[in-house]
Amino acid sequence: MSKIKIAFQGELGAYSHIAINEIFKDAIIKTCSTFEETFKTAFEDDSYKVLIPLENSLAGRVADIHYLLPKYKLQIHGEHFQTVEHNLIAKPDAEMKDIKFVRSHAQAIGQCQKIIMENKYKTIISADTAGSAKELADSKDKNIAAIASKLSAEIYNLKILKKNIEDEKGNVTRFLIMGKKVEQPEFQKNKKFITTCIFRLKSKPSALYKSLGGFATNQINMTKLESFSVKNTFAQTNFYLDFEGHLDDKPVQNAMEELGFHTEILDILGVYEASKFRQK
Repeated sequence: MSKIKIAFQGELGAYSHIAINEIFKDAIIKTCSTFEETFKTAFEDDSYKVLIPLENSLAGRVADIHYLLPKYKLQIHGEHFQTVEHNLIAKPDAEMKDIKFVRSHAQAIGQCQKIIMENKYKTIISADTAGSAKELADSKDKNIAAIASKLSAEIYNLKILKKNIEDEKGNVTRFLIMGKKVEQPEFQKNKKFITTCIFRLKSKPSALYKSLGGFATNQINMTKLESFSVKNTFAQTNFYLDFEGHLDDKPVQNAMEELGFHTEILDILGVYEASKFRQK
């Protein structure tokens, strides 16, 4: 059996890399410098899947993803919730007293303000957490530390000075497993499914209210509804929607039919099994 090929944005050791290791065994991994490159990888080569971070429990939605979803229209094959645990890592010969600067992704720095403020570290913004670890490994300055994962420290031969330095525990990122091919699981009543779609409403009064009425009358639970502007205009808005249910279930079909009456664009991005994390 051939190995899964999967791409993600960032360097080896990123939280996306950790998630891939948890989801897939012995996957062939491709790193990408941008989210655009990641989406494009699967769009141009359907043998690839991609792992995309959609939202974080502390930082909210990940920038650019909502605009790339309708652009490439990759299909969602599954979801994964990954716990994020930040570590202060440094050169092998460095100690806590040596650190004057800390580098990482802006969100990671924002999530570790307590240790930064207590030690009066100056911050350096990097493109991603694992990238900051890689940059640190390539430097000779032991006054700089990085905020990154335990896996990053292992890959780049760095030392963990302090574990779990995030201000709040329970930091979780929701990832989507996506690909160009449609992979819709068979409907089974004893399993929980999530359906994801993006839609744009007709420009009529009460269109949003009317479009969602079918979910209420058919007792379908919406787990996420989010609006975002269409690029280069303030006149149009797209909506991202997650709801519990499968397209082969009659109540879902009724709700989607009602939604369709009030939309000018409606794209189904995927039907997939709900993560067990949702049951916590």
